[in-house]
Amino acid sequence: MKKTALVFGGTGPTGPYIVDGLLERGYKVTILHRGTHEIDETPAEVEHLHTDPYDKGCVEKILVDRRFDLCIASYGRLRAIAQVMASKCDRFLSVGGAPAYKGYHNPELCGLSGMDVPILESQELVSKPEQDEKGWRVARTEESVFELIPNATHFRYPYIYGRYQLVPREWLFVRRFMEGRTRIILPDGGLTLHSYGYAENVAHALLLAVDKPEKSIGKIYNVTDLKVLTLKQVCETIAEYMNVNLEIINMPWELAVPSRPMIQQNLTSHRIQDVSALRYDLGYEDKIDPRQALRNTVDWLLAHPPEDGGTEDMVLEDHFDYEAEDRLIDAWQHLLAQMPDYDGVKEPGLGMAYSGPGCRPRSQKTFAQ
Repeated sequence: MKKTALVFGGTGPTGPYIVDGLLERGYKVTILHRGTHEIDETPAEVEHLHTDPYDKGCVEKILVDRRFDLCIASYGRLRAIAQVMASKCDRFLSVGGAPAYKGYHNPELCGLSGMDVPILESQELVSKPEQDEKGWRVARTEESVFELIPNATHFRYPYIYGRYQLVPREWLFVRRFMEGRTRIILPDGGLTLHSYGYAENVAHALLLAVDKPEKSIGKIYNVTDLKVLTLKQVCETIAEYMNVNLEIINMPWELAVPSRPMIQQNLTSHRIQDVSALRYDLGYEDKIDPRQALRNTVDWLLAHPPEDGGTEDMVLEDHFDYEAEDRLIDAWQHLLAQMPDYDGVKEPGLGMAYSGPGCRPRSQKTFAQ
């Protein structure tokens, strides 16, 4: 007899990969969701239960006589789902978010320079609603899950990109390049590092936990792409793929107002989640290299551009005001042109330990081996 799996969600960014992975593992799969966003990728043999996963009463009613070997809760009100499923499944995997970490959405809570990186699973969580209301709710929900289901496995998602992504950061670049923009403002050199997770990679991590319950029971895992690209590398990768002759305008964060939606926090400090536990326990490696994942995401966005004034525009809060961007760029470049050269007694160097371009010439013409 086939094992049974219930997936809360199943039609979002990671859902199709999770569903396919469970089918490949021989599960009979049921997805529970509202039914308002059915997708063609869902195989015909998958059972659909349509109800409100944010309403405990609705979930209890539709599952009244049901029990499953496995439940993956990646959508809905997690605390309520855990209350219902505690007696209705043998294995429970849940999805929360990195905002549980203190400083993730308010880096100044960790000091003026932001969070310590990499972010370990043991790092301090938001403990008070006045620190970060959303992060506090995320952290308290995690606690509730393990109080109700001590042998659960929980995953802290970063921002997810790929098909059906909810916060399409890549659209900030794709739309500009589609509309002929070649100049783009990046703050502080675009050197900010943020962990992101390609949907297929993140789903792969959850499926590894399905495969290795003995390793993952009772644990919390960060799950992100292993390779972390700077904001500049993301921009350059997309521009190269779209054949854009790019000019990056480097501005201090305080002036680079149009780049705020690209950073999604109030500092350009880093937030990099450590995934050592995921690799050590479950053998995780990226299925798709992040640069290729970005190209896949560009293809998706070109084929499925977000609607003007739609949900994505509301979430991203980028108004694509190119006239204002050009005025700011022109003023900044005019200011740079007025700046004097450094006039110290002697120009500082890069340090004698440095051996890259522009370093001191070698003392011997040939190297004696």
